[in-house]
Amino acid sequence: MEVRSVAQRRAAARHVALLAVLLPVCCRAAPERLRYAIPEETGSGSLVGPLARDLGLSRTDLPARKLRIVSGDEKQYFSLGDDNGSLRVNERIDREDICGDMSPCALSLEAIVENPFNIFPVSVTIQDINDNAPRFGREFVDLEIVESTPPGARFPLGSARDPDIGTNSLQNYHLTTNPLFSLVVKESPDGKKQAELLLEKQLDRENQENHHLILTAEDGGDPVRSGTAHIRINVTDANDNPPVFTEEIYKVQLEENLPEGSLAFRVEATDSDEGTNGEIIYSFSDIGNRARQLLSLDPRTGDIKVSGTLDFEEAKYYEATVEAKDGGGLSGHAKVHIDILDVNDNSPAISLLPILNPIPEDSAPGTVVAVINVRDRDSGDNGDVNCYIDGDLPFGLESASKHSYKLVTQNSLDREKTSDYNITITANDGGSPALCSRTTLALAVSDVNDNAPVFEEAAYSAYVAENNAAGAAVLRVRARDADAGANGRVSYWLAGGSAGEAAAAPYVSVEARSGALYAQRSFDYEQCREFAVEVRAQDGGSPARSSTATVRVFVLDLNDNAPQVLWPAAAASPGAGPFEVVPRSAEAGYLVAKVVAVDADAGRNAWLSYELLQATEPALFRLGLHSGEVRTARAVSERDAARQRLVVVVKDHGQPALSATATLHVVLAESLQEALPALSERAAGAESPADLQFYLVLALALLCALFVLSVALAVAARVRRAGPPAVLRCLGAERFAAAGPAFPADFCEGTLPYSYNLCVAPGRAVAECALLPAPLPSRAVDDLLSGDPPAMLTPSSSRAPAEPPSHPDAVQVCKPTPALFSHPSLSSHPPRLLV
Repeated sequence: MEVRSVAQRRAAARHVALLAVLLPVCCRAAPERLRYAIPEETGSGSLVGPLARDLGLSRTDLPARKLRIVSGDEKQYFSLGDDNGSLRVNERIDREDICGDMSPCALSLEAIVENPFNIFPVSVTIQDINDNAPRFGREFVDLEIVESTPPGARFPLGSARDPDIGTNSLQNYHLTTNPLFSLVVKESPDGKKQAELLLEKQLDRENQENHHLILTAEDGGDPVRSGTAHIRINVTDANDNPPVFTEEIYKVQLEENLPEGSLAFRVEATDSDEGTNGEIIYSFSDIGNRARQLLSLDPRTGDIKVSGTLDFEEAKYYEATVEAKDGGGLSGHAKVHIDILDVNDNSPAISLLPILNPIPEDSAPGTVVAVINVRDRDSGDNGDVNCYIDGDLPFGLESASKHSYKLVTQNSLDREKTSDYNITITANDGGSPALCSRTTLALAVSDVNDNAPVFEEAAYSAYVAENNAAGAAVLRVRARDADAGANGRVSYWLAGGSAGEAAAAPYVSVEARSGALYAQRSFDYEQCREFAVEVRAQDGGSPARSSTATVRVFVLDLNDNAPQVLWPAAAASPGAGPFEVVPRSAEAGYLVAKVVAVDADAGRNAWLSYELLQATEPALFRLGLHSGEVRTARAVSERDAARQRLVVVVKDHGQPALSATATLHVVLAESLQEALPALSERAAGAESPADLQFYLVLALALLCALFVLSVALAVAARVRRAGPPAVLRCLGAERFAAAGPAFPADFCEGTLPYSYNLCVAPGRAVAECALLPAPLPSRAVDDLLSGDPPAMLTPSSSRAPAEPPSHPDAVQVCKPTPALFSHPSLSSHPPRLLV
């Protein structure tokens, strides 16, 4: 397998350097790279450069611009100083560990600023210092030289290795002075210097068998550093033919990560001698320590096997010198150049620098959320990385530099729909098969007040029974705000009502936190049957958002009003009021009157029913249950009393039911003239209940007094054992004998509208006669209608008894004579005639 020569590699390096010079000129859109240079091993905290000043940022701009640096390396070699504007060393920097033989050695990082967002590439060149001395691979170099070796023969002594570069690397060799040997320094095509021992004179083993020399390697640093190796020369007998390798330089390409024990390649040498002089033993005469750990050489077969893990990212090639020595002491040497081929064994490394977390939900599209830096240690296509976001998210990646991406918003965000995002960023390299890495950014969306409170219902209805207690709960409204925190904290206020805020607000109040409405007063259905208020829900955002809902309150009726009788109207005094005249010729179903009543309540509480509670003739009348019409239940007969009194009860259907009564006076007469006597009796008998009670008490008292007096007289009579008591005699007819027969005045006390005539005779017999009144003249009726008081009947107008008393002591009791129109209320309250 062929590898590129050193000259080809140098040409490629020059092309890369030329491209690095021309690329900023061609790509003017890309930010200019800042370059700094520091020596290696610079102490932690040492200043690298005034990064902020070189970016054009003043000290006053630094807090707003938020200067940061991002490095794709595993170690953070640099950091920002305390002033946040200077770039300083963060960790120990060893150029040899980072770059090895590569020159120049530069570390790349990105400087990120915000407001506005930008990324600036920064390159820091690590300068070499002379911190390493040249070292030989072996402390002792043993040579066996046949004494027959002619002068001028050369023997490789190997080369020392110095990790430093430039003048600090290996510059020269020195050999201790010896007349038989001298030192020749040979430079290989790759620029390395190798020391060879030159035989100046013929050796004589018998004269001196062993020789000891010291080889010193020096670098060009200041001060100079050096390393030594001891050369031990053993002079042996003559061996005519040294071993000869099949190739002078073995060029091998090995893939990294070959399993341990795998055969890498084989070296082969031949020797024309026979016997022990032709037996060849292979060994590494010059090999680095790392290569010695990774490669092993079979001394008999020349097989070189992998004894460690080859890693392209650690070292891209190895060089060694293989020595073939025969049994006679002669040896041959061959160079081995091993190129390590890269395989895709490294996944991309993703480093994430959040810029906004949480991000406001009103962020505009294009807002930078985070900066992603991606590195792949592989080379070529294996190191080409492509990044993308998994899933359908309102975010995207924009390339900021070769290894950096910006995570930006592509669409508007809505916290109420999605409050947080788990953004998975995947990086795939170009290897076959491709390797990928994933990292997840947990991004929270912060709330802004972009939602107004929303009521559960646009309009509420509440039903409250009247006569409620002040402070009673009416209804609870609820509004929800999709925002969070103070933006979603809802308070409630009264905004107005059906009659305006001033009229509706006193009825109810609302609790600001819970939205509960409470009655401010007791409601009366008869005054207000319904009203409406507007409740405003307002959040705590800035500026605040609000919405309103209408609450309609319906007052439910309770049975708190008794029926009110409109007809017949209640009289000012008992016995007064309107009356109805019903002809005696009325048949069944005759409409007598209609009781009219109303109820201020509503619904069932105002449904009225009529019942006949009392009646002079209950069988004569019937009452419509729902109409209140009083009709005759049968035909009026002559036996029915002329005056009828009906008591009607009016009930509603409430729970409990309330009622009222109405008294209806009915006169049975064919005409008004026939109704007048009944009207007079009604007027005369219209006494108040209080007067009746007084008269009853007075009569009871008189009876008790008479009883006591009678008992006393009876006791006195028995004591005297005489005839009738004097008091009885004085009460007899003898008391009136001198005066002759006489009639007392008419008696019209009490509630009865009649007058009684008492006739007392001297005798003991009592006879009953009837005193019939004279017929009422027509003039009396005319006087009544005209308003003049009628003439009262005199005793002379009464018809005399047919026979005188049969016994002188008889007492004559006459039948009562109606006292027509004797009540004073007749003239002051004339009766109303209803047809």
